[in-house]
Amino acid sequence: MNEIKLHNVLPEIFAQRRDIDSDIWLRDITFERGKHYLVKAISGAGKSSLCSYLYGQRGDYSGDILFDGEDISTFGTSRWCDIRQREISVLFQDLKLFGELTAMQNVEIKNDITKTKSRSEIVALFEEFGIGDKLDSRIDRMSFGQQQRVALIRALCQPFSFILLDEAVSHLDDTNSDIMRDIVVREAKSRGAAMIVTSIGKHLNIDYDICLSL
Repeated sequence: MNEIKLHNVLPEIFAQRRDIDSDIWLRDITFERGKHYLVKAISGAGKSSLCSYLYGQRGDYSGDILFDGEDISTFGTSRWCDIRQREISVLFQDLKLFGELTAMQNVEIKNDITKTKSRSEIVALFEEFGIGDKLDSRIDRMSFGQQQRVALIRALCQPFSFILLDEAVSHLDDTNSDIMRDIVVREAKSRGAAMIVTSIGKHLNIDYDICLSL
């Protein structure tokens, strides 16, 4: 997939508002493969909604969202499964990890389906993130910042043309934020993929091609 286009998109919850001042809502905007985007917003402006729309989790919006010219509102379950395995990966703000499973088991859930990385490559990412000793730790016994790093490793265990990073470093210190930046930029570059980063404040320190406000 090479581009995502939004035409006149607006979350239904904002339908009665007349004060929309956004670079994305009610605009024509194109996200192109290979570029880095920062989407800045105040809380409640719809950044997580945007990620949910692009991932096909929600359809409560007006307007059109097109993947390579195809209206995503026409996609069925099978098409979305393929897109989520091959085209779009997400680091969710709420992470969506399984607390009763270990860190490695959470990653393997995706990697067993996509067969993207070897176990040694996954372990190397844990080590690079400074959580190599947490492979067998239950997620619900790890800090939120550690969980964010596990969730990113999981997000990288698939092919993708676009990766959505929703407040990726909200609970990381500057050192670990820089480590995350280096890893995700490297992984995106290896795939020729676009990065769409959302933030209400702190964000990945990247040279963005385009900065947008919600």
